[in-house]
Amino acid sequence: MDKLPRYIQVSSTLEFSRLVCALERAPRISFLHELEGKKILSVQMDVLKEKPIVYFTPLENNGNFLCYAFRGGNEQSTIVNSTSDLGKLYSPIVRIKSLPAALKPGNGTSDRYQPIELEDLSSLAKLTWGFEENPFPLFLFPHNDKWLIGVFMNFTEEGTSYFCHVVLPNEPKNPFLKFSNHDSEPSFVKDPSEHGYYYVKIIKLKDTHPLVDYGHLQN
Repeated sequence: MDKLPRYIQVSSTLEFSRLVCALERAPRISFLHELEGKKILSVQMDVLKEKPIVYFTPLENNGNFLCYAFRGGNEQSTIVNSTSDLGKLYSPIVRIKSLPAALKPGNGTSDRYQPIELEDLSSLAKLTWGFEENPFPLFLFPHNDKWLIGVFMNFTEEGTSYFCHVVLPNEPKNPFLKFSNHDSEPSFVKDPSEHGYYYVKIIKLKDTHPLVDYGHLQN
């Protein structure tokens, strides 16, 4: 099996903008290149047994920066040529003329994320906050007639990678999970600006994640 990257599409450019910009100390760099004959924006978010896991969205417009902002409590995503508005976040777009062989998509791997189902959203929120100053993003996608929301992680660099998740009966409509150190239950919100709370961003995928070992789901 190869160790070449696996490319996974998010559901929209807005989801990609949230991934690289929202709640980051500094926005991540977006890479512009071709994938299967189409221009995309991509960012690597994980490594699964030496195999880069890259998330992407098709390129809709040309420009130098991917711009992300809130206006009237709603998210906005555009591609612009300057960073003149200091009230917005900007992911620099780096253009790759031609992908080297090591960055082209691979033929597949037998390695999979092992699923760990958590009891509740509170446990999931605590887990995302437990390893870095900035919490890991939560990924959301359908599986059968349910929705899975969770975080991809490993506890040792050489060990098994896991998908720690919660099963939801319906798709949450808001893109952030809000929680606190008090006894209140986490909730899905559309604006992460209320003081006194922690927030984790949610990234919706276009399809079911292809690298989770669904045969080992607990239910």
